[in-house]
Amino acid sequence: MTIIDAPVEARPIRRRSVTVLLWLLVVPGLVWTGLRLVGWEPGRLIQLMAFTPYVAIGSLIPLLLTLIFRRWLAGVVAVVIAGTLAACVLPRTLPDLDRGAAEGVRVRFMTANLLFGGADAAEIVALVRQNDVAVLALQEFSPGAETRLAAAGLGELLPFHSLAAEPGASGSGLYSRFPLIEPGSQRNRGGFWQTFGTIQPPGAAPVFVESVHPLAPSAPDTFAGWKTDLANEPRSDGDNPRRILLGDFNSTLDHGALRRLIAHGYRDAADTVGRGLIGTWGPYDGDPIPPVIIDHVLVDEQIGVTKVSVHPVRDSDHRSVVAELILPAAS
Repeated sequence: MTIIDAPVEARPIRRRSVTVLLWLLVVPGLVWTGLRLVGWEPGRLIQLMAFTPYVAIGSLIPLLLTLIFRRWLAGVVAVVIAGTLAACVLPRTLPDLDRGAAEGVRVRFMTANLLFGGADAAEIVALVRQNDVAVLALQEFSPGAETRLAAAGLGELLPFHSLAAEPGASGSGLYSRFPLIEPGSQRNRGGFWQTFGTIQPPGAAPVFVESVHPLAPSAPDTFAGWKTDLANEPRSDGDNPRRILLGDFNSTLDHGALRRLIAHGYRDAADTVGRGLIGTWGPYDGDPIPPVIIDHVLVDEQIGVTKVSVHPVRDSDHRSVVAELILPAAS
């Protein structure tokens, strides 16, 4: 029996085809990496950029294929892509050496998105009680949610508040164990309320706290509003007072718009303690979406972070975030 090899002239064609296919796998990762590094999110890439941790894992596939088929130039590019994305994402799993103040007043903060006000009020109150939460920020805070939370006993735990309840997704609430100095609320350009106030626990310096909820980049006509809302969030550098922003930021640490805000005097609490890849939004109400991290606690760089935990909330598409912080002592 005679075995006939493929014609010699077919081998270069097959080799070129494999090379082209591998480059078609590598180039999208290269473009993604470049956009991630410069923080440019045009159009629908705002939404897609939230899934960068999954792209980082996926970048290993073209890397392995280029090595298997010995396409060294493409392999070098694939190594750069995988290494760069890993450098962007993996540090969120490692505690920072600098976690802010190590001495001061320990206070626990919690944020939760109520999904049009429909989240289980009793569960929210139970999380506050079980985690000894002293300050609670709520988004998508409706009049019905306000009533149910009061009936569940939230006011007994956190008697001070600044509330801007509204039907739909635009309401905001801020509850506190400590008196709120100059409490208030303002509607951002995207149409969502953000409630705020200053707390001063015994022995601590005053700290401004705001329940944050920029417009969600859900469609092309919301993209500009999303960028504007993030750009307009209060900063904590320069002569500004110490601040804590917590809530549904509708953005991840892979969005340049959020990183630019953090660069103005903040640190991300979950990232600081190595808990920065725990999902807070996505499949929790049944949607077939991989988990992403869009709920954050941003703290002034002078404030310490000791621990962060994430908790499910019944009847919400978000999970709550609890952060134990160390507020600097009063001078």
